[in-house]
Amino acid sequence: MITGRQVKSEEALRIGLVDEVVPNEQLHERALSLASEVAKGALHAHALMKRAIDEGLSSTLADGLLLERRLFTEVFHTDDSQVGVQSFLEHGPGKANFTGK
Repeated sequence: MITGRQVKSEEALRIGLVDEVVPNEQLHERALSLASEVAKGALHAHALMKRAIDEGLSSTLADGLLLERRLFTEVFHTDDSQVGVQSFLEHGPGKANFTGK
């Protein structure tokens, strides 16, 4: 972004700019699948992550760490937090059925 240089998909994957590369004919289907995965997640936690990033970019390190602590406390007290921990302990990662609460 800083240089404006275009990056081919293989390089973008190699340098960690993207998580996955798919053929053009599979792009729409994969995008919908990924959106569905995200929608099944802990939506409140997702919103707080986005807030931490947005606000953290213009904060000092000390202020960013305070914000992170406040947001962690907020998300820790959600139903989804308890669902996630319990599911992880019983079934391992990626098995929780979050409710968005």
